Amino acid sequence: MTDTEFGHLTPETLPLFTDLYELTMMQGYYRQGHNPRGTFDLFVRDLPSDRGYLLAAGLEQAMHVFETLSFTERTLDYLAEQGFDEDFLSHLADLSFTGDVRAIPEGTPVFAAEPLLEVTAPILQAQLFETLVINQIGYQSLIATKAARMAEMVDRHGEGQSLVDFGSRRAHGTDAGLKAARAAFVGGFDGTSNVAAGEVFDIPIYGTMAHSWVQSFPTERAAFETFVAEYGDESILLIDTYDTVAGAELARDVAAAAGVDLAGVRLDSGDLVDLSKSVDEILPDTDLFISSGVDEYFVRSFLSEGGVGAGFGPGTALVTSADAPTVEGVYKLVAVEREGEMRPSMKLSTGKVTYPGAKSVRRVEDDGEYANDTLGLVGEDGPGTELLEPVIDAGDLVYDVPDLSEIRERARRERRKLPPEVRDLDAPASYDVHVSDRLNEQTTAFQRDLEDRVT
Repeated sequence: MTDTEFGHLTPETLPLFTDLYELTMMQGYYRQGHNPRGTFDLFVRDLPSDRGYLLAAGLEQAMHVFETLSFTERTLDYLAEQGFDEDFLSHLADLSFTGDVRAIPEGTPVFAAEPLLEVTAPILQAQLFETLVINQIGYQSLIATKAARMAEMVDRHGEGQSLVDFGSRRAHGTDAGLKAARAAFVGGFDGTSNVAAGEVFDIPIYGTMAHSWVQSFPTERAAFETFVAEYGDESILLIDTYDTVAGAELARDVAAAAGVDLAGVRLDSGDLVDLSKSVDEILPDTDLFISSGVDEYFVRSFLSEGGVGAGFGPGTALVTSADAPTVEGVYKLVAVEREGEMRPSMKLSTGKVTYPGAKSVRRVEDDGEYANDTLGLVGEDGPGTELLEPVIDAGDLVYDVPDLSEIRERARRERRKLPPEVRDLDAPASYDVHVSDRLNEQTTAFQRDLEDRVT
């Protein structure tokens, strides 16, 4: 069985991770000799439910796609079987990205209508990347935001408790599990239980034991004794397979008999607030790790109610962003070359009107806190710092990709600069995003011009 048959994309098959209509349009552009430069914005129309911001993530994977994507003999043979023209496939065989990309760096909070990514290239090239970049940036930004909300609750109610991704087994596929681990780290997590994510992204890995270890021995004591004999001071024991309080007492006794200082114990069921307090009385010098049903709301209530824990292991709620499982990322043409000049373009569809033209996003900071953003046209002057940075110029990478730990630190720093009410879990306040006068004027004028032409 090949990797692809198993369900894995490879560099060889990656170009096929697109929607058929992209390739259909590309063939039409090619056959008609219609290949003007176009500018596409990737943005979200609305933030997910109860989100005051979206934390940008996934740019590194998107850049890799722009740099490396190419059509191989295998992909071209498949497209030939689907009826694509030989001349068009010959063109694809030599295709590489020659355009420009600007992007908001990973770890930056963003808001509705602000481009996370802007692509300017011959339209036949730019069209190809729509599905891939929405997939890579949309999903990771969703999970990074979920993780940041949990980190926010530790900041507000805790004492520096750790957060470790336990969600791989509940993710919607292996790729989602890997990308969720990365995105969670960007959002403020300390590590992951997934060993592959640790190897691929150099994320710290953590683990304890499962109930099956305890159940496989004749007694809980035998299970603990054997584990402690094997791992010594590094042992973290799961103490709630049968009775949590009795398990804590047994863990204490086994460790004392072995002369071991346990690295920790894990609680995975029951009334975790009350049980954590009881276990802390029995094992006052041992770290308690809390799993089972952990999300930002659980972290808030657990800490607010006096629960005792050194760290949390969120799983399902993290990797699925269970309370807000989708983000509506879109990739829309906002400018197109006509008669040698880039001209604005926009949609007029009801509820889906887009702002025309290549963009600027400027952010104003006041006394250490972000005050407002301005969405304008590229090249506009104004207060604040420009967020969209060049990452690819004429097909060449011009962006110094930061280490993932640097991205994580950026996310932590940038999140904390947002007004606290924007970071609330319940009905967060709206952040102030202005649309510049020039962009408003261009939008109104171009909309009238389009309406005149279509009527």
